[in-house]
Amino acid sequence: MEPTTIAIDLAKRVFQIHFVDPATGAIHSKVLKRAQLVPFFANRPASRVVMEACSSAHHWARVLARLGHDVRLIAAQFVRPFVKSNKNDAADAAAIWEAAQRPGMRFVAVKTEDQQAMLALHRIRQQLVRIRVMQINQLRGLLYEFGVVLPQGRRPSIEAAKGALASLADQLPAMLTDSMQDQLSRLRALDEQIARIEQRILEWRRNDDACKRISEIPGVGVLTATAAVSVIGQAKTFRSGREFAAYLGLVPRQNGSGGKVKLGGISKRGDVYLRTLLIHGARSVISASKHLPERMRAMLTRRPTNVVAVALANKMARTIWALLAYGRTYEAAPSR
Repeated sequence: MEPTTIAIDLAKRVFQIHFVDPATGAIHSKVLKRAQLVPFFANRPASRVVMEACSSAHHWARVLARLGHDVRLIAAQFVRPFVKSNKNDAADAAAIWEAAQRPGMRFVAVKTEDQQAMLALHRIRQQLVRIRVMQINQLRGLLYEFGVVLPQGRRPSIEAAKGALASLADQLPAMLTDSMQDQLSRLRALDEQIARIEQRILEWRRNDDACKRISEIPGVGVLTATAAVSVIGQAKTFRSGREFAAYLGLVPRQNGSGGKVKLGGISKRGDVYLRTLLIHGARSVISASKHLPERMRAMLTRRPTNVVAVALANKMARTIWALLAYGRTYEAAPSR
C-alpha cells in the first residue's frame, strides 16, 4: 500500500497540514503549532512528507526523517502553479500536495548539518567581502574629493590610503582623518574575519573526500569545491551532469514553438553564487591556458572569451557531478 502523502506549509509558529486519507478519500486540513508538529508525526505511521524548499525546510526534513518518514522537498517555483484562487496557508499546503502527485516531479536533496553549516560559512564570507568592497569604494571616493587617486586593487588601495592620510594629516580636519583611520581599522578587522572563515573552509575541505576529489579539476579551488559539495547535497538527485548544469543556469534559454527552438543567452537560474565561482574558475583556466582543452583553444579563436568561459564552466559543472555521483577521481584528458 502506498504511504500517505502529507504536505506541510512551513512557518515560524503555525504549520498547515494537508493530506488525503487513502482508505476513505477524505481530505484533512489542520493547523499545528510549532510544539505540536513533532508529536503529530511521531505518532503517525511512516508517510511521505512533502514541503517547499524554503527557510527551515532542511531542518524539518532531517527531524522528520529521523522519525522514519520519507521527506521530499519541492522547489517553490514548481508549487506556485498549483495554488488555487487566493493565496493562504491552506491553499499553499494543498498546492504542495498537488505538486507532489505530479509524475516526473523533481525534488531537492535534503542537506546534512555539515553541508548546511558550510553554506552558512560561504554566505557569511560573501557578505563580509561585499561590505569590505563597499568600505574601500567609499574611502576611494572620499579621498578623491581631496585630490588623492587610489590605485586599483584592494591591497594597493589600502596601502595608498594609509600613506595619503599620513601626508594630508596637516591639511585635513582632525575629525575626518580620525574617521578615515577608523575605517582603515574596520578594513583590517574585516580582513581578519574573512581570513578566519577561509581557514575554516580550508580545514573542512581537507577532511572531506568529495571536496578533495573535485579539487583536482582545473579551475575548481577551495571555495568552489566546498560550495559545490554543499549545494548539490546528493549528486544522484540530478539525473545527469547536463541537468546539474541546467540547474546552475549554465545552459542557453530555450524559446520554441511548432518544432522550432531558438536558443538565447544562459538562463541564469539556480544558485547564483556557485555559478559565479565556476565562471571565475573557468576564466582563471583560460588566462593560464595550460590546462585548456584543445577544443576550447579553437573556440577562443572564433568566439568571445566570456562565451568560452561559460562553456568551460558548464563542462566543469558536469565533471563535478560525474565525480560526485559515481565516486570517481579526476583524470585529465590526454594532450593532443
